[in-house]
Amino acid sequence: MSADEQSFPAQQQEPPGLTGAMTPTPDHGEESYRGSGRLDGLRALVTGGDSGIGRAVAIAFAREGADVAIGYLPDEEEDAQETARWVGEAGRKAVLLPGDITDEATARSLPDQAAEQLGGLDVLVNNAGFQMARRESVEDITTDEIDRVLKTNLYALLWVTQAALKHLGDGSSIINNSSIQAYQPSSSLLDYASTKAAINNLTVNLAAELGPRGIRVNAVAPGPIWTPLQPATQPEEKVQKFGQDTPLGRAGQPAELAPAFVFLASPRDASYVSGTVLGVTGGKPVF
Repeated sequence: MSADEQSFPAQQQEPPGLTGAMTPTPDHGEESYRGSGRLDGLRALVTGGDSGIGRAVAIAFAREGADVAIGYLPDEEEDAQETARWVGEAGRKAVLLPGDITDEATARSLPDQAAEQLGGLDVLVNNAGFQMARRESVEDITTDEIDRVLKTNLYALLWVTQAALKHLGDGSSIINNSSIQAYQPSSSLLDYASTKAAINNLTVNLAAELGPRGIRVNAVAPGPIWTPLQPATQPEEKVQKFGQDTPLGRAGQPAELAPAFVFLASPRDASYVSGTVLGVTGGKPVF
């Protein structure tokens, strides 16, 4: 397939972006993902579960037999309702938890709400993330921008994880969303890339601390994935060529990430997997 066939139409949105305004619409596995009972009876919380990778994970988890609580920004209600509809169609319970996790009290409340409404908690997916529009120089980054990126990507991950631990036990798992940016950072995404490298470090350290409690901690490092974050944070010319710099020559779809999260969440398939970062990058190396 040629580069032209792999390009996206020029488009932009205001952050955080919505799925319905994207052309083409991302594939979250709505028509393709088939479950096999790998997460039967489990209860999961997915932050940023309204769209993109989070939606694909929620759909896959539900089709594997898990009930799913979905954390999301109130501005993303339309997307969250659609994700909940797919979870419900899989015969599983969906819990919607709107709120801005850059607020500490809101972030810490999510696991309690999820556990209360699902009857417990077995899997935490720290998927929510934010990047600002690309800049020409580090001098262009404002304090407000730094605060939003770090609070969404790092502070909230720690807050949610701390609050979730009282609900997690032997056989539970935590899965963090890292990025190829942790390994091949773009200078124009300095703050975002830094948080993703930190997430890798946090994953390894949490795995070491929580292993004796039977809690596995891993991460998935996506490459360029077609989600609302892209048209909401990148200039049109970048969107048009998004993902063409990978060895596979294209951007990935959210549905192509979901099996990695299912594998790491499965107490059967990944029972001895902890402290690892699984790359789904279109061929870009994660080492």
